[in-house]
Amino acid sequence: MKIAEVSEKYGISTDTLRYYERVGLIPPVPRNGSGIRDYGDTEAKRIEFVKCMRNAGLPIEVLIEYFDLAQQGDATLAARKALLTEQRDLLLARIAELQATLDLLNYKIEVHVNALLKNEREIAWVED
Repeated sequence: MKIAEVSEKYGISTDTLRYYERVGLIPPVPRNGSGIRDYGDTEAKRIEFVKCMRNAGLPIEVLIEYFDLAQQGDATLAARKALLTEQRDLLLARIAELQATLDLLNYKIEVHVNALLKNEREIAWVED
């Protein structure tokens, strides 16, 4: 796939894809005879992983560290697991914060709905 196709498929700008390649988040993309990037399955899988992790809030620096460790081989399995575990715990804390915010919003909406209903009942009683 050409960079424009990958950009459209994954909803990532071409500049971001080039940046990801430059900083090592995706491996160097093979180029065709004309020098145009030709993304294959390996690059696509990595892009999917990076996009998922970025959507979860993982910083680029953490992902770079993860891929640097991965390139070092099996000797870094424990370090990679620790890194991912730490990120999971941070994500769980964020989810808990978001859930608390959602609960508060739902409560405030309910307060306003009840106030509106009370006002409507009072208006209906006055008009009778």
